[in-house]
Order: sequence, then C-alpha cells, then structure tokens
Amino acid sequence: MKKPRACSARSNLGTCLRLVASWCLAGLAVEDVRADQTYVYAVQISAQVQPAPPQITLNWEPDPFGTTNYVVFRKAKDDTQWGHPVAVLSGYSSNYTDATVSQGSAFEYQITKAGILGYTGYGYIYSGIQVPAIENRGTVVLVVASESTVGLETELARLQSDLVGDGWQIIRHEVSTNDTPQNVRASIMSDYNADPGKVNTVFLLGHVPILQSGYINYDGHGSRPMPADAYYGEMNNDWPTDPAISPSYLPSNVALRVGRVDLADMPGNGAVVPWPSEVELLRNYLNKDHNWRQGQVAVPRRALMGNRRGDEGGLAVAASGYRNFEPLVGPGNTLEADVDDVAPFTQRWVPLLAAEPYLWAYGCGAGQDTAIGYLGANGPDYEAWSTDLVRWGARSVFVMVFGSHLGNWDHTDNIMRAFLATPLVGLTCCMSGEPHWFCHHMGLGEPIGYSTRLTMNNSTLYQSQMNPFTRAVYIALMGDPTLRMEPIPPPPNLSAAVDSAGVHLAWTTPGNPVAGYSIYRATSPGGPFARLNDSLISGTTFTDVTASPNTYTYMVRSVVLQSNFSGTYFNPSQGIFTSVTVPDPIGPVALQAGATRGQVVLAWKSQAGVQYHIEARDGPANGQWIVISGPIAATGATCSWSDPITNSVTHRFYRLLIP
Repeated sequence: MKKPRACSARSNLGTCLRLVASWCLAGLAVEDVRADQTYVYAVQISAQVQPAPPQITLNWEPDPFGTTNYVVFRKAKDDTQWGHPVAVLSGYSSNYTDATVSQGSAFEYQITKAGILGYTGYGYIYSGIQVPAIENRGTVVLVVASESTVGLETELARLQSDLVGDGWQIIRHEVSTNDTPQNVRASIMSDYNADPGKVNTVFLLGHVPILQSGYINYDGHGSRPMPADAYYGEMNNDWPTDPAISPSYLPSNVALRVGRVDLADMPGNGAVVPWPSEVELLRNYLNKDHNWRQGQVAVPRRALMGNRRGDEGGLAVAASGYRNFEPLVGPGNTLEADVDDVAPFTQRWVPLLAAEPYLWAYGCGAGQDTAIGYLGANGPDYEAWSTDLVRWGARSVFVMVFGSHLGNWDHTDNIMRAFLATPLVGLTCCMSGEPHWFCHHMGLGEPIGYSTRLTMNNSTLYQSQMNPFTRAVYIALMGDPTLRMEPIPPPPNLSAAVDSAGVHLAWTTPGNPVAGYSIYRATSPGGPFARLNDSLISGTTFTDVTASPNTYTYMVRSVVLQSNFSGTYFNPSQGIFTSVTVPDPIGPVALQAGATRGQVVLAWKSQAGVQYHIEARDGPANGQWIVISGPIAATGATCSWSDPITNSVTHRFYRLLIP
C-alpha cells in the first residue's frame, strides 16, 4: 500500500518516527518518516479461507516500526465480549490460521498490536466459509416525508419492490415535515412493539422532522445541540422528552438501524450550475439506489484515502478508513490522495474521486459545514466544497469523512449530504473518527445499517487507540440503511404458466456465473415470501406442484458464492417477480349441443383463463377421436364453439378436453 505523504503539523507520532529513524544503523533501509503514519493505529486484516479442511487464515500488514506482540481474539457475531485470546503471537507475525472452524460458520476476529513506540493498534474482520445467504432481513419502517416526495410515486413503488426483493418486509408511513419528532417516533415505536422480533430498521426518506438533542462540543468549536437520528432507533422510551434535559449520549441502546436520505435545504449556493430541486435530487438518489441494487453499477473493489489530519497524538481519525478498508477491499487496494500543501490538483482527494469510481472513500481535514480542507482546490486551504462533489461528480459508493462542524449535517449544503446529491454513484456518508465506525460485517453481506446500529451502541467492545464520543447522539448515517456492498444482477425475463401439472416458471440467466437460483412464493406482492426449493436450482425452470387455488406472486433470486477479502458467503440477488392465478380444480363439464342455421353450437360452463378444445368422431364406440377445433380460451363463466353442418355427415359425437 502506498503510505500517506506529509499532511499535518499536528503529529506527535511523526516526531517519534523521526527519532526511530535516527537510531537506525547505517546501511539499513528506513521508511520515509516525513508523514503522519496513521495507518499504524490500525491492524489491517484480510482473510483467505478454504473449505476442506476448513480453515480461516488472517493476514495483516506488518507494522514498519515494530511491535512487541499481536493478540488474536475470536467471538460469535452476537457475543457481547471477546473473552480470552485465542492466540498471542510475536511482533514479527503477519498471519494467523484458525483451523477450529467449519463450513457455514462465521466469526468476528479482533487483533491488537502493541507498538514499540507506545501506541496500540486494533483491527477487526468478520470472516467465514460458505456462510449461508441472509434471505429474510426483517421489517423496515419506511418513513416518507410527503412534502419532499411529490411526484415520486413511481420511484417510491420501485424502491418498495426492491426492498421486498432483497428480503425485507415494509411498513410505510407518510409524515409531514412540519410534524414533531415525537409523533413520528410514536408511529415507529408502535410498529416495533407490535413485532419486536422482526422490526429492525428505519429508513427516513425526505425531510423527516429532525430532533435536536444534547449539548456537545466534539470539535472544539463550542457546545451545541446536535441532530439526533438515533432518537428514531431507541425503542426503550428512555429518551427524555423535556428539552432542558435532552441527552448528549444514548440513554439506552438503539434497537433499530437508522438511515436518512434528506436533500432539503441543498440549494448548492455558489454552484456554477444551480442544483436541482429537493424532489429532483431525491429522484436522482432513488435512481442511483435502484441501479446499485440491481447490479447495474460497475465499481472496482478499491478505496481512496484522503488523510490530512494525521495521527493527532493518537486520535488518528483516519484509522477508521485503514481499519475498515482492508477486509472490504483487500490489501494493496487503498489508494492515497496527496494532501500536501503543494500537491498537484489532479492528485487531491476530490479530483481523484471525480476521475474514477471507488467502492469506499475516507476523507478528513479541517471542516466546515460545506467544506473539508486540503482535499480539494479552493482557497488558501485547498478546500473540497459541497459544490465540487456535485459539479465534478464524486464517485464513491460508501463514504466516511471527519472534520469540524460536519456533525451538524442538517445545515445548508452540508458536505455529507452532498455526497448523496452527486449525479452517478454516492449512496451513503457518515462521520467517522469521533467516534470510529466499524463496518467489517459488510464483508459477509450485512447492510450498512447493521454497522450504523453497532457504532451507535458501541462503547468499548470495538476500539481504537482513542475513541472519544462513543454513543454520542449525533452518530448518523446519511443514506439508505438497507444497502449492501456486493449486489449482483437478478435473473431476467421471469414468466409463469398454469396447467393441471402446476405453475411453470421460466427465466433467463443474468449473464454472470451463479451458484444457482432460489424460488419463493407469496400470496401478496409485498410478501412475506417462503422459499420453495430445498437446495439451489441449477437450471432456469421450476414447476410448483404445491400451489392450491389462489393468486400468487413468485420471486426468483440468483445466488452467487461470493469470495472476497473477508471470506466466502452465498450472496442472493434482488428478486424478480411475476404473478399468476391458480384456478379451482376443474370437475366434469356438461357439454350441451344445439343445431341452428347450419351449425351445431356446443356450449359449456367454463373458467376464465382455461383453454379448451373439441374432438369429434362419427360413432359412439368406434372410430378415432379427431381434434376439430383450435385452442378455445375461455374469458368468462360460459364458453361456446360452433361446428358447421355438412351433407356428408349425418351424425357426429363430440367431447370437450382441457389440454
């Protein structure tokens, strides 16, 4: 990995590193130590796994300045403590193999290192071997601000279909921007209390009312109330309603994963080209969201680091990037933007984001509501502006930032929300560093909302050298909390046909290699869906022989055995849908015949949607039955067909058949 260049005068570690260099013997190669080496505060872990014999090998980048040891911990995902170490390794180690695992299982690992210069590094990864797909993700409460979404009915319907296709149940509420946060939360709490085992996520879409809470000075610029979307996730009702005692830190754990897509008060002040309206910005976001979910956006597995703040005496906010990127994009795939005072324009963070797409990005510097210093090209501090992100089209899907004032994300043209306003790619943004975010579960298919709730509730389970303001009320995700990191295309062209043998489904391959397909059925387009196949279907057809008379929605999802730098897991696509009606079983049909105007008119009671045909022969017990009609499609409760009378036929016997 390319290491950071000199970027800050606020580094204590940088001074230490220069001292270490002076101790080195002549002739030894010494790493350039002009820069803050913030990455040393993270253990950058990736994994290699094998199914037989099952084992997980963790690899990490060696510390260039030496460590006394590495300590490895392991726990199940839902465990609340790490317990005793599973290994204590020498300071020269750079890997660890865990052979006490099995196919289908996954574990979290924490690795800590003790640097000889006195710092401690922490790394995390969620790793497993052929981990089963997450098919049913729970219930998301979709809270839609009606004033923000006028004219977006089509996009909202598509979003709901996408959510269902990813395994979610949906409860939707329309609220007014002028409503109170208390009323909005009451609706969410009612949903949660009705089904606490399933309701786990809140998606705030549009300018849903914002609660201001606490009195916090996280950045040295004065104590002030902060926007607190965590309020919508705290379901214990422990949040004081009296503004005079509103909390600065979570009064109890949040139960729900919360994310917000709010593009109100984003006029793009000073933009060369005026920004679209709030509704059009939301429309663009929903289009991006859909394209990402459907696997239509090609983004390489790499990350971009813009680290202006450096180590800051161990605060090391950019360690959030180094720590999370390794298990998500892999070793050697994090690029460094140049944050020097004299850096070329094309090598700065925002120009690099505009030039090529990235899966992840981290940027930190001196912050303002609409700017981050030394990541762009504006003014004496080379600021990156909100207007730059939109004008140049910053192209990172998931973004972390840190700087002063950024926690007040509800301010005009806030730079965090500006990532959501970019034309093509930007889908989420969070402020990470005070406290640090931990997103490693996304490597095995969890949505970013999972990381949001984990970070909100975290106190000491996940650590950095310094991690101030854990559980602060301002921790928030800008973006759709249900988004996953590795979407794959669904199978196209799903069709269904019904006959006496069952419901016949057919589809075509999505174009990328798949492990197989899963088939689901529901009695409502909104689900819940039940899977019909015990194991993956290898072909592109399936017959449901268990469907009783009813109207059904069928869903098919392609499944890939995803391999990445966290392990392997079965990754399902979005679903593709079709609906069909299975009629009641058809009993004996009485065929009536009558002669009129040179024709024999045959009539019978029918079922709409069923096809019939007529056969005839000349005698009651001899001769061969011959098909004399084409398919006759019934459109109602009765059906008829006429056979012309000819002089050559004096009598004829008829029968009615259903193909």
